[in-house]
Amino acid sequence: MKIGFIGIGIMGAPMAGHLLDGGHELTVNDISPIPRELVEKGATVVSSAREAAETGDVVIVMVPDTPDVEVVLFGENGVAEGLSSGKIVVDMSSISPVETKEFAEKINALGCSYLDAPVSGGEVGAKAGSLTIMVGGDQATFDTVKPLFELMGQNITLVGGNGDGQTCKVANQIIVALTIEAVGEALLFASKAGADPAKVREALMGGFASSKILEIHGERMIQRTFEPGFRITLHQKDLNLALSNARKLQMALPNTATAQELFNSVAAQGDSGLDHSAMVLALEKLAEYKVGG
Repeated sequence: MKIGFIGIGIMGAPMAGHLLDGGHELTVNDISPIPRELVEKGATVVSSAREAAETGDVVIVMVPDTPDVEVVLFGENGVAEGLSSGKIVVDMSSISPVETKEFAEKINALGCSYLDAPVSGGEVGAKAGSLTIMVGGDQATFDTVKPLFELMGQNITLVGGNGDGQTCKVANQIIVALTIEAVGEALLFASKAGADPAKVREALMGGFASSKILEIHGERMIQRTFEPGFRITLHQKDLNLALSNARKLQMALPNTATAQELFNSVAAQGDSGLDHSAMVLALEKLAEYKVGG
């Protein structure tokens, strides 16, 4: 396929690389310089989202937040200006489910199809091609794009109509945030009680408490390696979506709110650019103790 790919960041770069490795023709655009390895693999660099949309039968967007997607799609020299009837727009960013539905309606009015397909798995999953992809849209469009998804991920699910993929991603981010908090509390408790947190993690990995977050982020907490795979500021954005939509649904998400406050505490210390596993820094401040002593 001919693909336009907009947003070549921590996640987008390896995802685009997998599409090139799959033999597809790729045109890329980003506000930052494009990684040299993508150009060496054959990616064509263009200066606007409009140009990427003009050249691609499928246009993939992978940018940080709802306003960014809106600008990419409908701003000056945006995707909408480069579309022609029959093309497919795939937004793989993590954004508002409500505004996703509005974006889809606008793209549909241009005679084009729309999928919202946010991902989970972080930088590790993007590099490994093992992302979980949660898709909202119609079956026919999903079937057309699925071979591209299969190059970037492994667990690929059509959840429902437009917006449902984003709703699923918000639910995912609730679970991830609360599990990071639980792992942080557990390792901090064990460490302050005098146990070796690395040995505790090793033991827990063989039981019912085992999880990817205990495996990967638990090790980050112990090793103090908080270089971002998924930045706190992005998880704050996702939890804001969860809490604001919960208010609209007239429901409470008490532990999600607590996790957000812990992220806020780390961000207040100037560390919002760290990996979201660094939530443990807020717990450590409350305990006046660090995992590992």
